[in-house]
Amino acid sequence: MSISRSDISAAAKRIAPYVHKTPVMRSDAFGVPLQFKLEHTQVTGSFKARGAFNSVLTSDVPAAGIVAASGGNHGAAVAHAARTMGHDAHIFVPEISGLAKIDVIRQTGATLHVVPGAYADAAAGANTHQSKTGALDIHPYDAPATLTGQGTCFAEWEDQGLDADTVLIAIGGGGLIGGAMSWFSGRNIIGVETETTNAMHAALAHGPETDVDVSGICANALGARRIGRLSYDLAKENDLQTVLVTDDAVAKAQTALWQNLRQLVEPAGAAALAAVMSGAYVPAKGEKVAVLLCGANPAPIPV
Repeated sequence: MSISRSDISAAAKRIAPYVHKTPVMRSDAFGVPLQFKLEHTQVTGSFKARGAFNSVLTSDVPAAGIVAASGGNHGAAVAHAARTMGHDAHIFVPEISGLAKIDVIRQTGATLHVVPGAYADAAAGANTHQSKTGALDIHPYDAPATLTGQGTCFAEWEDQGLDADTVLIAIGGGGLIGGAMSWFSGRNIIGVETETTNAMHAALAHGPETDVDVSGICANALGARRIGRLSYDLAKENDLQTVLVTDDAVAKAQTALWQNLRQLVEPAGAAALAAVMSGAYVPAKGEKVAVLLCGANPAPIPV
């Protein structure tokens, strides 16, 4: 199923009353001139609010309400969207989600289910709940309404003056980069994953049904065991390039964002910058590069 630019433009108008227009900035602090979109300042701390609101606003929500499985950010976004629109929500997250993301979900008043294991285990719990209750299941990445909503981030960025040749975007299950591939034309998109959260990289090498073992610093945000089929198909169609970065590179980028720009992001939010800082992606001379900062629900900082 293809998602058109007109679909994304319609979604942008639909969700506008409920999401932030996130700021952009430019900086030479990281060795090369970079353009940033600060999507980590979005409602509930990540781009996920866009897909969540688009999904709720285009669905007939049953009396049983909404259910979602999440590594954390999607769950927070769905819980917030459900509360805003007056629906009950059951959110399933794995233990590895971390206190910051779990607390954001709790604050919405949603019914929270913390399950042992990783995202796949949370998804199993959500599926069981959906089959028993008939609740509306909002998938975090492999659904047209989700991808369409995430695509509004890039439509907005272009309206704000994006003039990059290349845009670097972190990949988890594929919803964000799927939205980017659906919106952009004529721009080079680079997907960034860590060595131990690399579902897209593995799928492009070995096929769409490839499962990966998930671990490491970005496991609670980029930790899909298998890439979404919608995004995989778009990646093949667009000849998507991906690069891998180490956990250490992500941690250094996360620190550098705070030291240089005073931007506090979670590890996954810094993954795209890590590709530039570590040399996993080396821009050509004169190449204009943009980096999306996608999430800001890190572990609490000791004081």
